[in-house]
Amino acid sequence: MGIPSQLTSPSTTGPPGRPPAPPGRPPAPRRLPLPPLLAGLGAALIGSLLCCVGLGSSGVTWSQTLRYLWAGLSGGAIAPEEFSAYTIIWELRFPRALLAAVVGAGLSAIGVAVQAMVRNALADPFVLGISSGAAVGANAVLLFGALGSLGVWALSGAAFASALAAMLLVYAAARTPYGLTPLRLVLTGTAMYYGFSAVTTLMVFSADRGESARSAMMWLLGSLGGATWASVPIAAAAVAGGLGYLLWSARNLNALAMGDETAAALGVDPDRMRRRLFVVAAAVTGAVVAVSGAIGFVGLMVPHVTRILVGADHRRVLAVAPLLGAVLLLWVDIVSRLLLAPVELPVGAITAVIGVPCFVLLMRRRGYTFGGS
Repeated sequence: MGIPSQLTSPSTTGPPGRPPAPPGRPPAPRRLPLPPLLAGLGAALIGSLLCCVGLGSSGVTWSQTLRYLWAGLSGGAIAPEEFSAYTIIWELRFPRALLAAVVGAGLSAIGVAVQAMVRNALADPFVLGISSGAAVGANAVLLFGALGSLGVWALSGAAFASALAAMLLVYAAARTPYGLTPLRLVLTGTAMYYGFSAVTTLMVFSADRGESARSAMMWLLGSLGGATWASVPIAAAAVAGGLGYLLWSARNLNALAMGDETAAALGVDPDRMRRRLFVVAAAVTGAVVAVSGAIGFVGLMVPHVTRILVGADHRRVLAVAPLLGAVLLLWVDIVSRLLLAPVELPVGAITAVIGVPCFVLLMRRRGYTFGGS
C-alpha cells in the first residue's frame, strides 16, 4: 500500500482554466501555501509553550511567569520569597513544556518516515515494536530497581538500551536474503510488540510494590511528569538529528512511497534506504520513549492531517508535521494536568481519546483514502 493521497472535494469540476476531472475522480485538491502555514504554526508553538508553562494550579500569575522565564533565560535575580514559585516555573513546567514539544515533533516526523518506509497508512513509530521493547527496560527500573547505580539516568538509560535491543531483534527477525521488505517488517514488529507487552504485563503483576506498579502503568500510558533539564537535550538532539536526515532524504522518501520498482527506476536503492530509515526511526523513537513513555496516536494521526493540509510531498509534510505534533502534544499535556487537577492523567490516554474520533472522521471524510483503499 502506498502513501495515502488526499482528495478534498467530491466535485468533478476542476478549477477555472483547467479541464474538468474525469467522471468519478475528484480534481486535485488545493493545498495551503507553505510559508504562511509555517509562520502560523511557529506562532502557535510559541503561544502554546507559554500557555503550557503558565497554566496550572499553583496560583502563579502570568506576569510572574513571564518574569521568572526571563530571569531564568537572562540569569536575573529572584527574591528569596519567590524562589518556590520560580522553581515551579523554571525547574518543573518549562522543561516539561519543552520536552512535550520535542516529543510531539519527534513522534510526528518518525510517523511520516515509518509510513513511507513500510508503505502502510496505518503505521506509526510504535509498529516496529521499539516502544514495547523500551517498556521492558523502563519497568525493570521502576519495579525492581535495576541499574540503580545510574541514579537519575537509570530509567531513560534502561529504556533506551532495551529499545535498541528490540530494534536489533526486529531487524534480525525481519531480514531476509532479499532485503528488508515492508510486509515482513510490519508483521515482525507487530509480533514483537505483543511479545514485549506480554513481558511487561508479567513484570507489573509480579511486582510486590503497589506504588511502583502505578508508576509503571503511568509510564506505559505516557507521562511527561518526570521531565528535567537533563532529559531535554538528549531527546532534542535525537529528534533534531533524525528530522535533519529525513528532510535531507525527502526526495528519496517520495520515491520509496511509490513502491520499490519505481524507487529503483528513480535511482533509489529501496533496501538501503529502508535500512537507514529503520535505524533513524528506532533511534529517535527509543530516545523519545525513554523520556516520555509510550504516547500513542501522535505519530499515526498527525501525518494524515498534515497531508490533508499540504499534500503528500515529503518535503512539505516533514516541514509541517513536527510543528503540528509539537503544538498538539503541548495542549494534550495542558489537558492532562488540568482536567482532574491536582490528579495528573496519562498523556497517552488523552491522545487516544482525541485520536480515535479524529481518525474515524478522517476515514469517513469524503474523498480521503487511506493507502489508496
